[in-house]
Amino acid sequence: MGSNWDRLDESLRPAVAASVADYERTRPALEKVTAEMESLVREVLAEADDKPLFVTSRTKSVESFREKASRMVAEPDATPVLQFPDPLRNLTDMVGVRVITTLPGENAQAANLIKRKRSIFDCRGDTEKDIGSIESGTYGYSSRHLILRTIQNDMVRAYQELLDPEMKPNGSYFFECQIRTIFAHAWSEIEHDIRFKSQDPRAWSPYFDRQFTATAAMLETVESAFSELHERYETVTSYWDTDGEGNISLTPNRIKAVWQTLLPHVDRKSDDDWGWAAELVAAHGLSKTVDLAALLQPEIISNVRKALDHRYSPGPDRLLDDLLLWQFGESHIDLTAEEPSSEQTPRRDSLIRRHQQMQRYRKAQGF
Repeated sequence: MGSNWDRLDESLRPAVAASVADYERTRPALEKVTAEMESLVREVLAEADDKPLFVTSRTKSVESFREKASRMVAEPDATPVLQFPDPLRNLTDMVGVRVITTLPGENAQAANLIKRKRSIFDCRGDTEKDIGSIESGTYGYSSRHLILRTIQNDMVRAYQELLDPEMKPNGSYFFECQIRTIFAHAWSEIEHDIRFKSQDPRAWSPYFDRQFTATAAMLETVESAFSELHERYETVTSYWDTDGEGNISLTPNRIKAVWQTLLPHVDRKSDDDWGWAAELVAAHGLSKTVDLAALLQPEIISNVRKALDHRYSPGPDRLLDDLLLWQFGESHIDLTAEEPSSEQTPRRDSLIRRHQQMQRYRKAQGF
């Protein structure tokens, strides 16, 4: 198949060769522009709540520049023309900055931070670049691509003076900033090496495409799982914030939401009325979200299960009752069982029996 340069029409070679020579001459100055852009992006993202894993940059190689500058517009029976007639000014990817994040949600945060720095950058393009498309039902990696223009940058001015001493430098330069997750980064690097950098285009099999599609699907699943895990962690952490979520009152719906977040595997109650739970916790003065979070701790639950050795896995109502009994002992019996009469009530009998089991377990464990 050959390269773009090999296929380039002879009439266009002198212009492309001249551009390549200018690029090779000025590339050292452009490398300084690249380092400056990376530094500015780093400074901007230092303000992010979720810091990126790393920020890198690259200046287009001379070989890569020549290949792109040699692209022709394919029009049958027409005079050959270059896709980029003035590549030194038409191309926006000679300088590239790459921001690598942990999770997909951080891509938008990083992009928004960069776009808000209007005194440094003017965003002239913002696209979600996909290899594959949700709309077409295919898979691939996605990344956020920003086309940014520098604002009166001195390093850019120095490059412009070298490129064309006769033109007044304005410090305005277009470059590309790509933002993607570490998963997408790994996938695209491997895919690019195999699919686009193959030394021999004949060394290809349709099975490679199939494998890339399969791994992209797995990538999306893994990213979704980690995103859900992160969201759950943020939610659970917020329950301990006594100035925020942890201070929210324990209404029936709030108890249900906290329970289903912390113990999603213990949620078999058929109705949506958690009033019974509100009454139980209120009996002990537990009125805030943080109080319930402190009660629903794995160590407490584990001890209760071992102490009572349930024949059947308890539902939310029974487990909450047992947890309160573990924590408050006889006071839980007095506060939540019916008033004693000449005969013990079934609930009081049950609570006393379970409390005795807990006491024996505590003694055996040395609690």
